[in-house]
Amino acid sequence: MPAGLIALALGGFGIGLTEFGIVGLLPEIAADFAVTESVAGFLVSGYALAVAVGAIALTAAFSRAERKNVLLGLVVLFIVGNLISALAPTYTLMLIGRIIAALCHGGFFGVGAVVAANMVEDKKKAGAISLMFAGLTVANVVGIPFGTLIGQQFGWRSTFWVITALGIVTFLGIQFLVQKSRAPETAGLRAELGVLRRPQVLLSALVSILTFGGLVGAYTYIAFTLTEVSGFATSTVPWLLLLFGAGTFIGNLVGGKLADRALDRSLLAILISLAVVLVAFALSATIWWAALIAMFLLGAVGFATAPGLQLRVMHFADDAPSVASGTNIAALNVGNAIGAWIGGLTIAAGLGFVSPLWVGAALAGGALLVLLPASISSARARNTTTTAATESASDQTAVTSGATS
Repeated sequence: MPAGLIALALGGFGIGLTEFGIVGLLPEIAADFAVTESVAGFLVSGYALAVAVGAIALTAAFSRAERKNVLLGLVVLFIVGNLISALAPTYTLMLIGRIIAALCHGGFFGVGAVVAANMVEDKKKAGAISLMFAGLTVANVVGIPFGTLIGQQFGWRSTFWVITALGIVTFLGIQFLVQKSRAPETAGLRAELGVLRRPQVLLSALVSILTFGGLVGAYTYIAFTLTEVSGFATSTVPWLLLLFGAGTFIGNLVGGKLADRALDRSLLAILISLAVVLVAFALSATIWWAALIAMFLLGAVGFATAPGLQLRVMHFADDAPSVASGTNIAALNVGNAIGAWIGGLTIAAGLGFVSPLWVGAALAGGALLVLLPASISSARARNTTTTAATESASDQTAVTSGATS
């Protein structure tokens, strides 16, 4: 395994802790700032929207810059944003800190995915991307429960101090472990943004929006679901999140291997599974042991989609991979924001803390309905191209044979 992947995974760990580590602390933050649960949820959805903006805007703006320097600059934003969050005296300033930290997220994974894929041969690209995203899933496994535990024991601000320190370590890791990587000579703002006009790129992005809208929309309010519906004590939430995190780690690695073998078919199967898991969770949330199983499966099945979704959009824009990759990261986080927003609306409407699970199932079903025709269209286009190439080769052979005769 290239040493640079370790540094990228380290960055993914820090960013994953920043994005999702707040989920287990939302009740404490809401109480501290005297805001409602749905308003506290804006710290998740607002972060996600800022990720979407940064993913495309910053990636496109620095498309011709040396990629290692871009990654280092993005980590500086990460450090500053989390430092502001740790010190924030008001909810508004806390939200500003979250937004600043989020601006680095999309660009880091967008540029990092390209760097990771370029470190290995073609048949291992999804696997390399999954290793980079493994940092994100490790954050779910140990980082988020640990961060939640620290926040509950020493105050939620302590978690952001730990994340700030981790950002400094990430900066040093990238500096010493990631090699310099020049952007292609053809890179440029116009060329990179041109990929956004391609139907398959846009369809892939829509699938990502709906998929992670379903997953994160359910997960954002999971602490409330577990305590208010399943009956678990608040003190057990960090350990319950550990189940979700273990699932994300396994699902991410398995999803990468499946995507390298059969990209669209694996994504279709995983999306069906995700919808089923969300429905089952919603129906059994009052049963404590069923909730435990559902937590693990939600993480495993949900994050099994991540490598395939990233690889799919890059596949249809291999001539401009940085913005294509950033576009998918933006799509994932637009989905995060939409899912968290709709989930908050259903809770505010009095539909209960199970309602985000039903919203998640509906969004996952929508992703399946978009991907199926897109996959069929892509397969037909490949068959047409293959047939045309074969006929051209046959014609050339016939001409050559005639000339020889």
